[in-house]
Amino acid sequence: MRKLQLALDWTPNVNHVGFFVARELGLYADQGIELELLSPLDDNYALTPGKKLELGMADFAIAPFETVISLNNKANPVPAVAIYAILQEDLSCIATLKSAAITSPKELDGKSYASYKARYEDHIVREVIKNDGGKGELNIIYPEKLGIWNTLLSGNADSTWIFDNWEGIEAESKGIELHKFNLGTFDIPYGYSPVVFTNINKLKSHGPLFSRFIQASRNGFLYARNNPKHAAEILKPFLTEYDLNNVDLEKAISFSAPFFGDETNAGFMNPERVNDFVQWLVDRGLEHEKILRQELYTNELF
Repeated sequence: MRKLQLALDWTPNVNHVGFFVARELGLYADQGIELELLSPLDDNYALTPGKKLELGMADFAIAPFETVISLNNKANPVPAVAIYAILQEDLSCIATLKSAAITSPKELDGKSYASYKARYEDHIVREVIKNDGGKGELNIIYPEKLGIWNTLLSGNADSTWIFDNWEGIEAESKGIELHKFNLGTFDIPYGYSPVVFTNINKLKSHGPLFSRFIQASRNGFLYARNNPKHAAEILKPFLTEYDLNNVDLEKAISFSAPFFGDETNAGFMNPERVNDFVQWLVDRGLEHEKILRQELYTNELF
């Protein structure tokens, strides 16, 4: 058995269900793999998933595709490469409480936004506002990452970025009405979020092993897609007490299932879609054009 570590981007939730299912069903063991899942709760997000990968604490990490670009282009580059897309469509959005009467992004001008401090996040949110006819003048605040959602619910921020298949499910179950602004509606291309990524040097050294990891993970997500009730039972023991009490897990999995992909495209990253997103970053001056030539993703492990 070969032990591998996967650094989660958040506390266990619906976007991770395939990994927990594959581990519980023995799909990794069948491939000679013992998988350890590293939660940000272990260190209260002191280290990001990307940093854990950089430091060799994890073989794989989960984060938005932007993190892969960022790692490759920081002062001390990390040769990161995306190897699996968890969601085939963008299930994230910028959200406000309906009670705040902010009905479109342009009305966020002068309002507060609770940010995760991701590399392009604040720029993207401003761009959404501008594309809706606003000025992009936001009051950006940076709460503790694991408490950002509650910053919105408590009224300490006017808006934040959520996953509709998690926080959105929680809000619905509580009868909390939201206004949701999907990025694609405002001409922001989808760059896949979240993705699984690794160090390309490790990938070159352990290609067959990493391919077995991807195959088992993929089968875990396909099983969850077809068996949401059982998948919920598997994931449930790993939820935080808050999520356990506030999120309808089976509903979240059923909502997400179509976006995990099917036997033909689960995990796949469409080259045209990736190129559109990377080009958008270059066109907006957020990255140097050299990223257009970098090896940032691969579909070769399927």
